Order: sequence, then structure tokens, then C-alpha cells
Amino acid sequence: MGIDVTVERVIPLPCEQVAAYAMDWRHDAEWTQGIRTAQLTREADTGGFGVGAEVTRTAYFLGKRIDYVLRVAAYEPPRLLDMVSVAGPMPMHVTYTFEHLPDGGTRARIRVRGDASGLYRLAGPMMGRRVRSSLIKDLRDLERQVSSRRGG
Repeated sequence: MGIDVTVERVIPLPCEQVAAYAMDWRHDAEWTQGIRTAQLTREADTGGFGVGAEVTRTAYFLGKRIDYVLRVAAYEPPRLLDMVSVAGPMPMHVTYTFEHLPDGGTRARIRVRGDASGLYRLAGPMMGRRVRSSLIKDLRDLERQVSSRRGG
């Protein structure tokens, strides 16, 4: 059973500000549910963070520690960050998009797709609900974090 969950939130802050924070892997543990650590374990071919870079995350989900590696497949700041898992308990595809709104705000969207196979298949329907709940909290916390850094 596959998981395909998309959530979005309008954040009343400039797109560049929201996207810059969200696309910086060093902030992952500050706003992404369950993530305890994130580290750049492979730089992009051009150096630093970009297409081909890999970020290793340690998270806790459904009470279990999960270590996984996301490789950047597309990186078009401030609009798009697309990542695919290259190591971890299940294949996963995570896409962040940010859209400028006429009022100066941002429509932030996160989409997570995954293949809930093996042991995760049994928890498939519950996982979809848990992922949606986590993503809603992620966007709430993203807004809080970026707002708290405003002007600082």
C-alpha cells in the first residue's frame, strides 16, 4: 500500500524567507516532527547543498528509531526542494514547494509519497493519518520558527 499525503498552509511571511529556512537542512530538527538530527553526509557535485547532496536524518516514528538518507533530486530556491530516499526503512519521496502570494505571504506545501511495504504495510492506513498529522504540525512549526526569527 502506498502513501501519498499533501498538506499546505498559508504563511503570512515572504516566500524567500520561508523557503530559505525550510530548505536549510540545519533547521530540520527545529520544525520537522520526529527528527532528532540531520546532517549533510554528501555534498552536491558543485559543493554544499544542491542537486545530488544527501542529508542523513535520524527520526522517531510510531515509537521506532528510523535512520534514512534523502538525496536532493531538484533544488530551485525559493520554489522547490525535491528529495528521494536512498537509504532507510521504506522508499520515500519528499517535496517542498513554496508559492508567492499576492499579499506578500507564502503558500507552503509538503508532499510525502512512500511505499509502505513489509512491516509498514500492516500499518499503512494508520501511517497515512500519522504522516498527515505530522506534516500539518511541521507547517505550523515552520511558521512559528520563521516568525520568531523575523528581524533577527
